[in-house]
Amino acid sequence: MESVLKILDLNSVVLALVLGLIFLVLFEIMRLHISRGRTPPGPRPLPFLGTLLDSIKDPMGSARSWLMRNYTKTQSVVFYDQIHQYGEMATLYIGRQPAIILNTLEITKEALVQDAAAFSGRPTLPVIDWITNGLGIILVNGHSWRQQRRFALHTLRNFGLGKKSAEDRVIEEGRYLVDEILKEEGTAFDPQHVIQNATSNIICSTVFGDRFEYDNKRFAYLLKILNENFMLTGSPLGQIFNMVPFIKHFPGPHQKIIQNANELLGFIREEVKEHRQTLDPENPRDFIDAYLLEIEKQKSHEDSTFHEENMLMSTADLFLAGTDTTATTIRWGLIFLIENPEIQERCHEEIVQVLGYDRLPSMDDRDKLPYTYATVHEIQRCANIVPFGVIHATTKPTKLRGYNIPKGMMIATNLTRIFTDEKHWKSPDTFNPENFLDENGHFYKPEAFIAFSVGLRVCLGETLAKTELFIFMTTLLQRIHFSWPPNSQRLDMDGIVGLVRFPHPFKTICRSRGAKD
Repeated sequence: MESVLKILDLNSVVLALVLGLIFLVLFEIMRLHISRGRTPPGPRPLPFLGTLLDSIKDPMGSARSWLMRNYTKTQSVVFYDQIHQYGEMATLYIGRQPAIILNTLEITKEALVQDAAAFSGRPTLPVIDWITNGLGIILVNGHSWRQQRRFALHTLRNFGLGKKSAEDRVIEEGRYLVDEILKEEGTAFDPQHVIQNATSNIICSTVFGDRFEYDNKRFAYLLKILNENFMLTGSPLGQIFNMVPFIKHFPGPHQKIIQNANELLGFIREEVKEHRQTLDPENPRDFIDAYLLEIEKQKSHEDSTFHEENMLMSTADLFLAGTDTTATTIRWGLIFLIENPEIQERCHEEIVQVLGYDRLPSMDDRDKLPYTYATVHEIQRCANIVPFGVIHATTKPTKLRGYNIPKGMMIATNLTRIFTDEKHWKSPDTFNPENFLDENGHFYKPEAFIAFSVGLRVCLGETLAKTELFIFMTTLLQRIHFSWPPNSQRLDMDGIVGLVRFPHPFKTICRSRGAKD
């Protein structure tokens, strides 16, 4: 009798669990049905998972053939095409949370520019909060964001951002970069580290007051884990973490994210310690010195967001934003130019006609090098390194094209669609610098080129990134010819999609150019 009761109790527990699960699924289906009736149309989400399986299966979406001339469409290049087919606005579900996707330039400007205050927030994403603790510049909101952004802009300008001194540092680093690459002349090598080191050195000279040599193994390791975290955080692993954040308490591959973040913060903490010991209040050397002084200055203000933990995360934000995005764009640029040798040659010829082989380029040379300048912009368009932009969130209830948008709704810009919209581009589906040239061969920028976003959340480092891209790419094309190694396999041009869309690792062969050519 007792054993029978135990079996009945076990059956009751199993039945209760099954019925509970069925109830939860039915409740979630009903919730999704109600939610979908209030938001723009989009792919049908699965209960609890949303459209996660689609994004894993088709990470790039409408990369289409425009990613590279002569490259055929891969099986995964359909997801973003499906999104824009729902209209100027569409809805995806990141787990249980809806996100509105802006598919056209017009509606993007209407939201992010005309109603900027309502659309200038950042969403709460568990994987990001796990790393940042709600601190920093790029992914925070409200009073803290305004204080930190204002201070960062003011300080970076004081240390040369947007001025000739910052440009001079980029020019000098471009020379170092060429010399470092030419050490590998004639052999197949992966250019990722040297390019990442070069771009990182520009922001490092402003934030830390120094640059790092290309053979510095500790710094090379930091760049490696930085790159790794960009991929992990935006990968399916990061999306799963956002759905079930309690897994942070358990072992697993997701722990690598926090380990990498802590190592980077440890590096910055050591720099802060050294700066504090050598600080001269009358002569601040860099961003860290300026922040230490601001902490003291703001001590008496109750609403101050200046403290050491925020300094570490704000410094990390600048370091991250100033390193990987520009380096990734340059790596995509090399791929496009190797695959389109006639464009590479035309850029080189234009540069040599204006600069020769010895004079290094400056930003003043842009008007004299319209084809090269157009090529740099075309690289950004086709590289499309952040296909959905940096995600926004509404800061208050608002309306957009008849839809009531609640506070906290995630908002993303479909840059892939905007960068391939036939209304805005002469050759939307191919790599063609003519997209940025008028009928007289002069450079012009279509209004659909919004690689640095628009509105209140426009990229903090836009000016510096533009300087680096033009000077680095022009310097490389002036002095070096790039080609594929013999018998190279064709690259998967969908790339690796994380927080940034990276190219797959590749090797190139470089040859020095000189007057004898």
